[in-house]
Amino acid sequence: MTANPVRIEADYLIETPVDPRLAAETMAGEQSSGTFVAVPGETPELKARAAARVESLELLDAASAPSLPVARPINPDGPWHRARVTLSWPLDNIGASLPNLVTAIAGNLWELRQLTGLRLLDLRLPLAFASAYPGPKFGVAGTRELTGVNGRPLIGTIIKPSIGLSPAETAALVAELCEAGIDFIKDDELQSDGAYCPFDQRVRAVMRVVNDHANRAGKKVMIAFNVTGEIDQMRRRHDLVLGEGGTCVMASINSVGLAGMVELGRHTQLPVHAHRNGWGALNRHPALGWDYTAWHKLWRLAGADHMHVNGIGNKFSETDDSVVTSAKAALTPMFAHKPCIAMPVFSSGQTPAQALPTWRALGSTDLIFAAGGGILAHPDGPAAGVSDLRAAWDAAIAGDAAIAGKP
Repeated sequence: MTANPVRIEADYLIETPVDPRLAAETMAGEQSSGTFVAVPGETPELKARAAARVESLELLDAASAPSLPVARPINPDGPWHRARVTLSWPLDNIGASLPNLVTAIAGNLWELRQLTGLRLLDLRLPLAFASAYPGPKFGVAGTRELTGVNGRPLIGTIIKPSIGLSPAETAALVAELCEAGIDFIKDDELQSDGAYCPFDQRVRAVMRVVNDHANRAGKKVMIAFNVTGEIDQMRRRHDLVLGEGGTCVMASINSVGLAGMVELGRHTQLPVHAHRNGWGALNRHPALGWDYTAWHKLWRLAGADHMHVNGIGNKFSETDDSVVTSAKAALTPMFAHKPCIAMPVFSSGQTPAQALPTWRALGSTDLIFAAGGGILAHPDGPAAGVSDLRAAWDAAIAGDAAIAGKP
């Protein structure tokens, strides 16, 4: 964790066919008091009070071609300089407001002709943001307390098929998974409130078997019910889950938006499992969009207790290094007095084969390790899938402890 600044700070990777210093100053002007031409009223006093500043600029290797197309390009033959730039803004420009923060640090920047590449790498926020937003109410410690799982990752799965099961069929599968010893189950993000699996009926049917199992076995499995919807719908669905004895709700954060997530974070009495579907559109091009390190801080402040980070050897396009960087970021405190730690969720094509590399790369057991097909499609059934995952993690942790000479 770095010291929290007085001003809002954001780091960028920029690519530009103009002098990088000029490009950075254009970014600062566009996102504060300036426009494309000097206007009356933008006095030295106003600029001193409200203008964004270029705090640092580090030149990097140039690109051989522009990464992004530009209508009416400037210097169409290049060169295309690359640099790491830090800008800052006075807090008083926007106050401690997450939606307006996004406008200030992102906003029009991706449309500037002066840039052929722009990626928001990281941001650091004044302490006022910690006071203004709830942050995770449960995080790692609260999730462990609710599940009774300590000293190892939570072993989780996703209801599959993603959609198409009735409430009764879903509950039957959940009952089988509870008996198999699972710690955590989530709705697929595609499962919401469809005609053949209405939310209310699904919650009541599933919680009946979860509560029955808890009464018999003394272990309440955490179910992340997908409450994604409009704000009033999410509040009502959360209240139903809470009333039925549930211990988690899930939201697709790109779908509900920051305002939706902030309202859910303020309302919730349960951990919020934040699903990042849609993330690839913001991240996949290396010269465009956001790094997870910057992006996920918005959702942690808004109240996310669990943050999806993909998984090592995943079925998608993300590299293992990127996955591990994201998970470590979620476990890094944002503020000394209010760490806002979120539990990283590894998923996407996970099997026992990924336990050891995940453990060695992350160096922590504070994670949810969720395998859908890796458990449900196990040739010997879900119980064997859960058992194999537990054994793989136990062996990974114990093996490295033995190598290190620890008991």
